[in-house]
Amino acid sequence: MFRVPVSLLRPAGPAARHYCTKKMAERKAGVASPEELAAFVENAGAQLVVVDVRNPDAQAEPGDQKSLAVAGLPGADRPRAVHLIFDRSSKSMPLPDVAKDTPIITHCGGGGRGQQAKDFLLAHGFSNVLNGGGPKEKDCWAMFGKL
Repeated sequence: MFRVPVSLLRPAGPAARHYCTKKMAERKAGVASPEELAAFVENAGAQLVVVDVRNPDAQAEPGDQKSLAVAGLPGADRPRAVHLIFDRSSKSMPLPDVAKDTPIITHCGGGGRGQQAKDFLLAHGFSNVLNGGGPKEKDCWAMFGKL
């Protein structure tokens, strides 16, 4: 079972309140909190699938180049991740080849398309989906970015 150290969730002491308020204000709408994500990852266990919706085509998604420099697309170093591009123009993406109740974390660079992908998957019958944000959300990325 995957466990996330409490120290990754937020600082202790007086700084904790400021940290949580600041981080939530910076987080894009729909991106899970570190606490939600930690519980989701722990409950999902080995069944967890991470869906990376970023587009490596710089003309289609120029903003993704920054996050791709920080964290590459799924490969051998991310065994539970699959790459399924969310297309903004068609507002669609390929569906993952997993059971509809599989725990899924969607992500892009910072959470915007991750939320659109989550909504798309829910609309197509997937029932256990969370938006993890992306490499920009360092506190969340630390929990699932290498899965």
